[in-house]
Amino acid sequence: MTTTDQEIELSVVIPVFNAEQTLRDLLARLLVVLSSIGKRFEIIMVNDGSRDDSWRILRELQDCHQDELVVIDLMRNFGQHNALMCGLRNSRGALVITMDDDLQNPPEEIDKLIQCIEHGTFDLVYGYSANKRHGLWRNLGSELTQRFYRAIFRRKNRVSSYRIIKRTLVESVLSYDRTFTYLDGLFAWNTDRIGEVNVDHHVRRSGRSGYSLKSLLTLALNLFTNFSLVPLQIVSSLGFIVAFGGFTTGAYYIYQATTQQIAVPGYASTIVAVLILGGVQLLSLGMLGEYLGRVHLNINEKPQYVTREIRSKTRS
Repeated sequence: MTTTDQEIELSVVIPVFNAEQTLRDLLARLLVVLSSIGKRFEIIMVNDGSRDDSWRILRELQDCHQDELVVIDLMRNFGQHNALMCGLRNSRGALVITMDDDLQNPPEEIDKLIQCIEHGTFDLVYGYSANKRHGLWRNLGSELTQRFYRAIFRRKNRVSSYRIIKRTLVESVLSYDRTFTYLDGLFAWNTDRIGEVNVDHHVRRSGRSGYSLKSLLTLALNLFTNFSLVPLQIVSSLGFIVAFGGFTTGAYYIYQATTQQIAVPGYASTIVAVLILGGVQLLSLGMLGEYLGRVHLNINEKPQYVTREIRSKTRS
């Protein structure tokens, strides 16, 4: 299927990380599904610093499907959301779908996303499954991220990596070039027309998820520090509470001393005060340091991603 910039109706963007076992099957299923939908499409796969043979396989697949497939190789691993931003910038479709590379997001569910966004007023629709086939720690980390998202943006919808986005919303986030990227936050900043549709979620076919509990906690921290002042407000409130407690305790001991009810100051109270105040100060400095560190990296223009090679019919 030969397409031009003006003819593309649907782009599918997939970040790839150590997915050599699933890439061929993923592309084959995508081609069947997208061909049956009847829209002119392109598939963009972004190799995010894979350590296996993913890039070699992507090159081979692109050689066989030059009209439909664009493959991009990043210089190193920049993270899923940064790789997605790279894919979005290279996409041309009026609708853009994002999905994972591990076949846990079944390509056969794409039509549900399309029907939901075309027959509604949404700018963005998430494909969400209540019964995710992840491990315990991954599920706990995902739930924590979901709760943070709903608390910060005051939205009831749930987020997932399986999304369909209108072109106008895609264009609204492309100017964001900072290092710490969280796409769902950028989308929530730009529209309130966000929906979700129930989709299947399959067991991972092979390998391990690129998201560990630590990675998900880091993502949650990115969400908080990039899109909210809540951590600073918490530290400020904590500082006020501890200061108020310190002044109250100090007033109490001054009263005790002036009325000669105590002869020698208590060692325990001194230690407790030092530990509490020291802990709060270190916590406050750590949180401030987190914000300042991000400002420092962005001022020094740490790259969001760096492209090594792009292979497509018009660029290879």
